[in-house]
Amino acid sequence: MINRNSTGNHVHQHQQQQSHSHSHHRNLPKRIILVRHGESQGNKDDSAYVVTPDYKIPLTSTGISQARQAGLGIRQVVSDQGSSQNWRIYFYVSPYERTRSTLREIGRAFSRRRLIGVREECRIREQDFGNFQVAERMKIIKQTREKFGRFFYRFPEGESAADVYDRVSSFLESLWRDIDMNRLQQNAADDLNLVIVSHGLAIRVFLMKWFKWTVEQFEYLNNLGNCEFRVMQLGIGGEYSLAVNHSDEEMQAWGLSSDMIADQRWRARAKKGDWNEKCPWYLDAFFDSLAETDESSEEDDESKEFLDCV
Repeated sequence: MINRNSTGNHVHQHQQQQSHSHSHHRNLPKRIILVRHGESQGNKDDSAYVVTPDYKIPLTSTGISQARQAGLGIRQVVSDQGSSQNWRIYFYVSPYERTRSTLREIGRAFSRRRLIGVREECRIREQDFGNFQVAERMKIIKQTREKFGRFFYRFPEGESAADVYDRVSSFLESLWRDIDMNRLQQNAADDLNLVIVSHGLAIRVFLMKWFKWTVEQFEYLNNLGNCEFRVMQLGIGGEYSLAVNHSDEEMQAWGLSSDMIADQRWRARAKKGDWNEKCPWYLDAFFDSLAETDESSEEDDESKEFLDCV
């Protein structure tokens, strides 16, 4: 005898599984674009920080012009130089005055129908240097930071780059949940582009976290210029890479080593499943030398024992 309630439950569960499987299919953003704000009054004159809170520092007229130009440049990228019509854009922005103003000027390059949405995100704000900043004191503090190391040095009453790394990592987790649940995608036929308007250090630690760069590699990275942007784009195998839109010379100028640049080129053309077997430089960053085979390792051990006996 068939239990109708039991059969109905099985059908309902199967339908739920099918619905979950269908809804769980995620569309990755084609690009993630990281933009530093335009020139601010603080960039132009350090004394601005003495009387104005960092989060209220405005753009200069030059910064406004830079932001408008950045908007045009970003539009060229996301539209594949004007050849694509199927693209949309979603913005994340730091809550600081200079980033909000930069976004406002960037937005002039886009029509309303291209915009999916925008979100203010506190976790991508500027590194906290303390409250009001006295120029002479900050000069000494920054000299101390260079001796101590830029990543771990914590500003008195402020943050270290390591602190910024932690909150940016938290933001990345939220970003992936949004992507995983398709919260940012309205039409699967459109290329989704995420644009993050933030600050120089926050962008560098974002890239560090994403590409698993070490602290030592971070120390060599150069800051972005005002309204410069970095384009992370999906390669053919589904890995994000800077090398799709940027040249080796550009990446070298940013402070990437030859190994880091080679990794970006690999990511641009890597196929799915290649990750674990074709990234030897990660091992080289942590070990002085590794034997290629078990046999060669044993030979090295025997040679060491012989030398110890001698």
